Amino acid sequence: MATSNPSVFLLSVNGQIEGANFPEYDNLYCKYSFVYGHDWAPTSGLEEGITQITCKGSESSHKLIWNFPLETTFKSTNPSGWPQLVVSVYGPDVFGNDVVRGYGATHIPFTPGQHTRTIPMFVPEPTWRLQKFTSWLLGRRPEYTDPKVVAQGEGREVTRVCSQGFVTVSFHIITKDMKKLGYDTGPASLVNTQSATSGWSTEEQPYTME
Repeated sequence: MATSNPSVFLLSVNGQIEGANFPEYDNLYCKYSFVYGHDWAPTSGLEEGITQITCKGSESSHKLIWNFPLETTFKSTNPSGWPQLVVSVYGPDVFGNDVVRGYGATHIPFTPGQHTRTIPMFVPEPTWRLQKFTSWLLGRRPEYTDPKVVAQGEGREVTRVCSQGFVTVSFHIITKDMKKLGYDTGPASLVNTQSATSGWSTEEQPYTME
């Protein structure tokens, strides 16, 4: 029986936002969202979400644990605009105001299999000392109107930022029909774990972006 040629490939993203390391802060929560190109579209799962508030445990050595699940599937016709995960962490300041503690982003891994990413976080800084003092006094730190801007890069070269903290994310990536659409998913010598019936691949295979 002849099989029809696929018109799109699928990218399945599972995993979790494991936690963060912010030595100077506690009682934090994390918001996440996916950013992707025009040729991409989600087919299932959640594109954005928010974790619970967590505090540092006595045995976690300054680590905040969320273990918040990620689960979504995308379809596309080409790898341009490969999805990115954008995370932003928030918590209370000394006055009890909810302020941003860090922004960060990472591309979804290109190769199927298990992956762990440690995302460096940063916050925008006021340009002048007076702005810095008034923002601290009023509890209004500089924030991005849309956190997704950290994945775009445009205009960020004029933003002054300060690095602080890290967020750890684990991924389990599965792809389907990429090879059928002509995208090289690895040397032929590798043992292919792709199912002949489903077309899904969990094989660790290198992928080269143009």
